Amino acid sequence: MHRSSIVNFPRQFLRQYPSIQPAVTSRIAKPCDVFINHRGIDTKRTVVTLLYDHLFRLNLHPFLDNKNMKPGDKLFDNINSAIRKCKVGVTVFSPRYCESYFCLHELALIMESKKKVIPIFCDIKPSQLRVVNDGKCPVEDIRRFRWALEEAKYTVGLTFDSLKGNWSEVVTSASDIVIETLVELESEKQMQRHKSTPILRS
Repeated sequence: MHRSSIVNFPRQFLRQYPSIQPAVTSRIAKPCDVFINHRGIDTKRTVVTLLYDHLFRLNLHPFLDNKNMKPGDKLFDNINSAIRKCKVGVTVFSPRYCESYFCLHELALIMESKKKVIPIFCDIKPSQLRVVNDGKCPVEDIRRFRWALEEAKYTVGLTFDSLKGNWSEVVTSASDIVIETLVELESEKQMQRHKSTPILRS
C-alpha cells in the first residue's frame, strides 16, 4: 500500500465507521479498539506511550493500563475485560517481557480470545523469547503461556533496535498496521452482516 494511501486511512476509516470514534471524556468507559500488551519496565516510557498517544490522536481507542485505569479499579477484571472487548492486540516484546506473569497472562488471553495480534520485537529476537518455569506458576498457566508465546513468535511483526532505530518510524509503522487491520475487520463484519440480511422479494 502506498504511503499516501496510509496517510489518508484514519480519516477515511473514521468517516466510514463513525461508531468507533471515542470521546475524550469517555476513554475509560468505552470498549477499546487496541489493547497494548507490554512490559512496563522495558517499554512504557518509550515506544508504548508513544504508540498509545499516536493512536489516540488518530481518534482510535487504545488501552494502556496507566492511561485507562484509575485508583480503585480491579486490575485483572479491567484488563481481562479490555482484552475480550478489543479488536486488535499489539504485543511489545522486550528483554524482560517473559519475566512478567501479567504480560504472559495478557498474551494468553489475547490468543485464547482469537484476537488479531501485531507483535513488535523490541531489542529482542523471537528465538530469544521463552517461558521459564520457576515453580511459582501453576502447571496449567505455564502450558497456556508457552502455547501463546509460540503462536506470537511465529506471527509476522515488526522488529526494532532501540540503539539504531527511530522511535517515530516504528510507532508510525505499527499504527499503519493497526488501522489496516481495523479496516479489514470492519469490512469482514459488514460483509457478514450483509450475508445474514434476508432478501425481501416482491
